[in-house]
Amino acid sequence: MKIMHRILRSTVPGAAFSVVLTAAIASTADAPRAAPPVEWFTFHDGSREESHGHHIMQCEDGGFLQVGETGFVGSDARILVVKTDATGGLIWKREFGSGNRNMGNSALEVADGYLVCGMLSRNSAILKLDKTDGSTIFQRTHDNGGADAFENLALTAKGILAVGYRQAEDPDSTFFPYGRGHITFLDAAGDLIRGQSVDDHLSLAYRVQPTGDGDFVISGGTDDALQFAVIRIDSSGDVLWSRTHGGSEEDHCFGLDLGPDGSIFLAGHTLSGTANWDTWTLKLDGDGNQLWARIRGNPRGFDPTWIHDETWGIKATPDGGCVIAAGTGDEYAYSDCNAGVCSDQWEAYIVKYDGDGDLEWQETYSPGPGEDWAAEDIDLTSDGGAIVAVDNSQFGFLKLAPFLDPGEGPEADLNEDGCVDSADLGILLGAWGTPAADLDGSGTTDSADIGMLLVAWSPCP
Repeated sequence: MKIMHRILRSTVPGAAFSVVLTAAIASTADAPRAAPPVEWFTFHDGSREESHGHHIMQCEDGGFLQVGETGFVGSDARILVVKTDATGGLIWKREFGSGNRNMGNSALEVADGYLVCGMLSRNSAILKLDKTDGSTIFQRTHDNGGADAFENLALTAKGILAVGYRQAEDPDSTFFPYGRGHITFLDAAGDLIRGQSVDDHLSLAYRVQPTGDGDFVISGGTDDALQFAVIRIDSSGDVLWSRTHGGSEEDHCFGLDLGPDGSIFLAGHTLSGTANWDTWTLKLDGDGNQLWARIRGNPRGFDPTWIHDETWGIKATPDGGCVIAAGTGDEYAYSDCNAGVCSDQWEAYIVKYDGDGDLEWQETYSPGPGEDWAAEDIDLTSDGGAIVAVDNSQFGFLKLAPFLDPGEGPEADLNEDGCVDSADLGILLGAWGTPAADLDGSGTTDSADIGMLLVAWSPCP
């Protein structure tokens, strides 16, 4: 069975709006800490009837960038990129593509722009946009075979590593196209250095993270999405190890992040041992071995047979835990109601685990009856809160209040300017091999300290 993600339809007209929201606690019986309230919500639309975001991040200037598409892939879709200020106000938005098979998947900030990846006319695409106005610095497409796309990017010593797929069986799917895993090394201008197949390990290479020592961790799914898959490669693309995690049924892996100690976090949803799709979150050690796994779903207490709980994003937190972004709702017109909330209204579903996998809090968020929401991605913000990409048929920006203790994690502000940014990274690199910038207490400054600094990353506004 191939999962069919709900197409959300907004009942609120207009290009952008801000509202005061109520957030319903998904389950308080086993949640020792209070979930964060909503600080603000706004959304921005594209030129087509509906827009769907896949990736969100806080930028170095304190604003936010969301990437996805406007329209329906296979019909009239365009890549959509939206840049806002720190309170969600629109700075610019840009659309790319012609024809119908165009898709925006994720972005990466570099010193002089934003790198955006996805699909243009069924070919893998990478664009570089100016930070100020979103104008195009370069646009490149690469035909890796059949219907193919770049899903995610990481910087290398020689340029860019793009991960994705080729030969998709379902090229119109925005989630699992059933292809062959592929990685591509590009120079800094987006031109091809070389590509290689990783389909012995991944049918979809969905996310990539640098380890800080020149290697990369790549996650995705095995053939037919039966298991989570994760590999580690070196700078040449050689596979150092490969691991799979899953049960007897389908397991779809979408989220990846690395913890401050090099641990690996994976997130997605599973049918293994569940009544229907439930969120599935894993913490692995640096060699890909499972430390713990957690299944959680149906936070509103309906008949679980009819409820989908679908996870799309995850972020490691400085305390050794993680936070996941999901959606919860009824796909089958089951339409049961509890306390005025009905199952066929989708809600954003956010779950926080500590470093041992114990639940800290979980909560569902919605604007009230009659409007569907689902959380598609999440990023931590410099104030200790989070920004969530919400699918409400537009690009929704949901800001959650701080929930991370400022004292948690390493003291990564090495120059004591109140920020953790490129200046601190420069200090760390200059202290390589000495105790001067040792963040993890190992006695020397090494790749583990880079990982800890990146988790604590909080640039000045």
